[in-house]
Amino acid sequence: MENHPTNIWWGVVAAFCASLVGIGLARFAYTPLLPAIIHAHWFDQSAAAYLGASNLAGYLLGALLGRPLAARTSTVAMLRGMMLAATAAFFACTVPLSFGWFFFWRSFSGFAGGVLMVLAAPTVLPLVPQARRGLASGLIFTGVGGGIAASGTLVPFLIEKGLGTAWMGLGWLSLLMTAIAWKGWPEKVVLPAMIHSAQPPPDLGTLRALYLEYALNAAGWVPHMIFLVDFVARGLGEGLAAGAKYWVLFGIGATVGPLLTGTLADQTGFGRALRLAFALEACGVALPAVNTTPWSLAASSLTVGACLTGTVALVLGRVHELLVNHPGHQSPAWRTATVAFALFQAVAAYGMSFIFVRSGGNYRLLFLIGTASLVLALIIDLFAARSHVGRGQA
Repeated sequence: MENHPTNIWWGVVAAFCASLVGIGLARFAYTPLLPAIIHAHWFDQSAAAYLGASNLAGYLLGALLGRPLAARTSTVAMLRGMMLAATAAFFACTVPLSFGWFFFWRSFSGFAGGVLMVLAAPTVLPLVPQARRGLASGLIFTGVGGGIAASGTLVPFLIEKGLGTAWMGLGWLSLLMTAIAWKGWPEKVVLPAMIHSAQPPPDLGTLRALYLEYALNAAGWVPHMIFLVDFVARGLGEGLAAGAKYWVLFGIGATVGPLLTGTLADQTGFGRALRLAFALEACGVALPAVNTTPWSLAASSLTVGACLTGTVALVLGRVHELLVNHPGHQSPAWRTATVAFALFQAVAAYGMSFIFVRSGGNYRLLFLIGTASLVLALIIDLFAARSHVGRGQA
């Protein structure tokens, strides 16, 4: 693929579509569907919660295996195949054949999302001029928020025609995005090789702290990711339509989050911007536990949605900031951060599903656990910055 500007930005569009399908829809569309699945007696409350967690376990596996699989086959073929796999999972879920059937397809869609996360942006961004990579990265990650907003808008409308129809509609939307992306990927892709050096990268302690912070961040927004709509719809008794409205707000926040945090990082540095994002996100996750008025839920949805995608861009930028003199370590470091994120996210999802069932459906407890996780991430970052002051931008 020639480095023509038009081809480059078609690549960005393709990566945007991959984020929308693999993360925005394959992972997050389940949240507005959860109360309807329980209400229609497809699965009981406990099984439905564990199905949500199964997607995250698949995501972890995809994040681990995506790069090795691409190295053995073809990166473009993997990207196209995983978008098709996520699409197939939607169509497969139109009929509740069994718990095992749903568990497989929810896990498989998570696997596809994990592969797309580690491959899509790194495939396209090296082709973008350095001065425009921040913008391109922001546009790619807005696909996550776009998928969330789309699912929150479509599901309440489609659910009136039946739960199977809602899954079918999401499948057709995913297929459309896959078709748009199909020709956008570069024809020849060479993933950066793992570079082994006898000299360790500088500021290794801060880098390891960043991995842990990013992992704790993943655990922090699990209550919103899995339970927000169900909390409003069934926990507060306001119904699916009301819950979906807050999910749309969550998606709007997720759409603008990378652009807002990127602009902030340009002014303050990625480290300071990330700490501010952790603080705001902790407040947003805590709000539903202490206040369930409409303005509070709206503020929580927007804030956590923006921080969800915004912290992804900030952590990626922070990795590059810490390893600016060691570019060969940047790609492996980002993969390590993504795997840590996926691991804690899956563990937190299963753990909170277990706690939710054992506590008799105590939603507020889940929001408090998420808040504690984010506060801990902020404390670790503050200590890491103090310990390594003067070594990069703290």
